[in-house]
Amino acid sequence: MGIEVGGLLGLIWLIILVWAIVKVAKSSAGTFAKVLWILALLIFPLVGLIIWLLMGPKG
Repeated sequence: MGIEVGGLLGLIWLIILVWAIVKVAKSSAGTFAKVLWILALLIFPLVGLIIWLLMGPKG
């Protein structure tokens, strides 16, 4: 049972991460800022997502 729950949580986390990356890519921020945010999300998934939600581009 634990494997199924872990797999489901992993899938949900992946969906959230992809959603955040798409939102960054579609934002009105400059190219350099987009690249930095996407790298932050990929290198530091949890911390990067939290920081992006608090301080990231809103457009």
